[in-house]
Amino acid sequence: MNSPNQLKDITRFLLEYANRLMGSGVHTSRVIRNTRRIGKSLDVDVKMSLFQKTMVMSVCDNESQEVYNEVTIIPAFPISFELNSELSALSWDACDNHLSLDALWEKYKYIISRPKMDPLCVLFLVGFANASFCALFGGDWTARIIVFSATLIGFYTKQAMQKRKINHYIIFVVSAFIASLTASSALTLNTTAEIAIATSVLYLVPGVPLLNGVIDIVEGHVLTGCTRLIQALLLVLCISVGLACTLMLISNSLL
Repeated sequence: MNSPNQLKDITRFLLEYANRLMGSGVHTSRVIRNTRRIGKSLDVDVKMSLFQKTMVMSVCDNESQEVYNEVTIIPAFPISFELNSELSALSWDACDNHLSLDALWEKYKYIISRPKMDPLCVLFLVGFANASFCALFGGDWTARIIVFSATLIGFYTKQAMQKRKINHYIIFVVSAFIASLTASSALTLNTTAEIAIATSVLYLVPGVPLLNGVIDIVEGHVLTGCTRLIQALLLVLCISVGLACTLMLISNSLL
């Protein structure tokens, strides 16, 4: 049986764990499954209500039936599939080995404190990925090089603005505008300019929110899923605004 203080400590850990998963781009049902799995290993029953920005959690001790409730705000974290995989593995580790709360905290802090990929490395990988999209859609080598350069400039701008905690909708508009404006230099060359301009902003497409929104709706978390889809569609609209500004500046005939 867990004492009231122990129940409170368990709830605080489960909230921290669920917040990290939810804020890092995990679909809702996976967050609930992993959190309840850890709760089961600690002899508590976990009930959760998840929304886009807030989370309500009720933790009930299986023996005493004492319940502790808490509400928290879900912070935004960078999307990391590696982190999400390791945190999911932690829930199975807790289930299989019945880890204590202190051991869970230690493993959790170790996972989230591991060094992240260098931003410069991410910058170049995104550049190569976007250039590959250009090649996939039929862009020639000149267009691919231009898209690579445009992506480096646009993504670096995005990283710099994120560090300054600027509104992410503004970040998407500005990043799309700068990347497409840089790619518009292809119009002065004998190359596939339209493909270069169109693919220069693809690195901004919010694939994870779109995918998670569909998964949430399919699995019954309709409110959270619709919220994620609306947020993703707003980001797509911001990309369109940035691209349209470039097109209006350089060539109205492309609109």
